[in-house]
Amino acid sequence: MSELTFETVNIGDELPVLTTGPISRTTLALFAGASGDHNPIHIDIDFAKKAGMDDVFAHGMLSMAYLARLLTGWVPQTALRAYSTRFVAITQLRERIVCSGKVTEKLEQDGEKRVRLEIQAANQDGDVKLAGEALIALP
Repeated sequence: MSELTFETVNIGDELPVLTTGPISRTTLALFAGASGDHNPIHIDIDFAKKAGMDDVFAHGMLSMAYLARLLTGWVPQTALRAYSTRFVAITQLRERIVCSGKVTEKLEQDGEKRVRLEIQAANQDGDVKLAGEALIALP
């Protein structure tokens, strides 16, 4: 694949999709350790059930981390200028997260050529878990 530049990227271009393996209890435990977020709702089934849930569920920030991997798989981390999401739905155990994005705008800002992306994380059935946008600087 050729190097991405402002001139070679077009509105409507889609990023290569990133699909994760199924979310497991091990995934949640490892993420809790890496992030420092040991909220029991994500790792203790008894706690989750007392809170009215059927089981533990994924940290919202785990899906956000997967979206960040989508972005840094497309451009170097140093090109990222802004990244924001809103949480739409809970990610359950055994779901696979499918991260996607597309270019929605080309602009010049702060002396740089940039593209705005619409990004989302959904499960394997297309149920959106996170929706947001990113601003990327391109040469």
